[in-house]
Amino acid sequence: MLLLGIDIGTSSVKVCVVDADTQQIVTSAQYPDEESPIISLQPGWAEQSPAMWWEQMQQALKRCHATGTYNPNDIAAIGIAYQMHGLVLVDKDQNLLRNSIIWCDSRAVEIGDKAFDAIGHDKCLSTMLNSPGNFTASKLAWVKANEPEVYAKIDKIMLPGDYIAMKLTGEITTSESALSEGIFFDFKNNSIAKQVTNYYGFDESLFPPVHPVFSSHGTVLQSMAGQLGIPEGIPVAYKAGDQPNNALSLNVLNPGEVAATAGTSGVIYGVSDKLRFDPQSRVNTFAHVNYAHDLQRLGVLLCINGTGSLYRWTKNLFGTTIGYHQMNDEATQVPLGSNGLRILPFGNGAERMLNNKLVGVHLHHIDLNLHTRAHIFRAVQEGIACAFRYGLDIMRENGMNPTVIRAGRSNLFLSRLFTETFVNVTGVPVELYKNDGSAGAALGAGIGAGIFTSPAEAFSNMQRIDVVEPSGSAMEPVYAEWKALLDRELLIN
Repeated sequence: MLLLGIDIGTSSVKVCVVDADTQQIVTSAQYPDEESPIISLQPGWAEQSPAMWWEQMQQALKRCHATGTYNPNDIAAIGIAYQMHGLVLVDKDQNLLRNSIIWCDSRAVEIGDKAFDAIGHDKCLSTMLNSPGNFTASKLAWVKANEPEVYAKIDKIMLPGDYIAMKLTGEITTSESALSEGIFFDFKNNSIAKQVTNYYGFDESLFPPVHPVFSSHGTVLQSMAGQLGIPEGIPVAYKAGDQPNNALSLNVLNPGEVAATAGTSGVIYGVSDKLRFDPQSRVNTFAHVNYAHDLQRLGVLLCINGTGSLYRWTKNLFGTTIGYHQMNDEATQVPLGSNGLRILPFGNGAERMLNNKLVGVHLHHIDLNLHTRAHIFRAVQEGIACAFRYGLDIMRENGMNPTVIRAGRSNLFLSRLFTETFVNVTGVPVELYKNDGSAGAALGAGIGAGIFTSPAEAFSNMQRIDVVEPSGSAMEPVYAEWKALLDRELLIN
């Protein structure tokens, strides 16, 4: 029996096929080979076309089929992971009304700030555990205010993964986890947050039916089955945002367990059993994939918008012929501290952990006679690791004190230098696993379809690759100088 996992990322779409008996990947593919474009019509704006995600998913699935390593008719369930917080709008005929305003778009910051003040900080934080901020609710309010002709045609609002599920099944659903990531969920009343819908003037008919994360979100249409070469009638049995899904794929489900990822964005995500919030909403709390009214499992999320995206930008700056492995190798030839070069890695929209400020990327102390591209490669990795430390300290203020962090050996964690720098600047060991977001989505589908009796069974063959322990405090003075530079920029902003 096989499970199909789909991961709708910002840079690409990845699809994998997992053997339910062994929980191992049979094959996987992504599309496109280079990073997907982000449409930025104005500074701070970021959009993508959901039709592009659908096309990319089909192309990635074709690549999987082309390997000939499995029989597509053996696929029994589908799981979907997706970039969080994006706004997708369709009319009553399920036609797209505009591009998706994606997670790193900053146009709604002021709208969210005004809502936070008007509704009341205490009320927002005690019931929704977050400020409306720059999340999906505020993006929808921006459309209502600035594109009334579009808003008038909306039948349903969705997140990116909901759109792919809709294309597969013809059905539109949401979950309490998804509502919480849009700041549409009231944790005290376990309901849609009326304080937000009333303030913004949203009709609750815009929201799809609420289903559990691990459940059927519709079954594959006959027309889609023929088009995609998969069985008709199999369920989409799991949908979750990429960061809760990354945590699931690392078997991070219980209080105190913590996951990290450093892809396009960088995230530390810890599980709590308490309705806890940051007074400044610099880190955010959402319903985890296994949240239930009688079993509170909350995901506390720290996000840095531009981690892998900064490393990709650096790669492109020096020519597309340079590979990431070569960049990592060159970076290791430079001493710790990059001979004084410091980089602030905040160039991908307003940063929640910096109170939604647009700080940008800054290079400090460039010496034209000393610094080479290898220094920049290392300084980028050190700057990103320092940003993780800054965010982790905020999480520590809010009661999240990890003794170990789990991460998949992918993206920046493929770099031994980055992993060691991360460990030494945070002071927390990292366990590396053979992990993949699309594989996590596939296993989530197995749970949702009842193929596995529990998450423990789904991850019984989980493979740990390595453990990296802290090896000293040499990064402390580097971090102290980096933080002083950031503090200066925050005062300017």
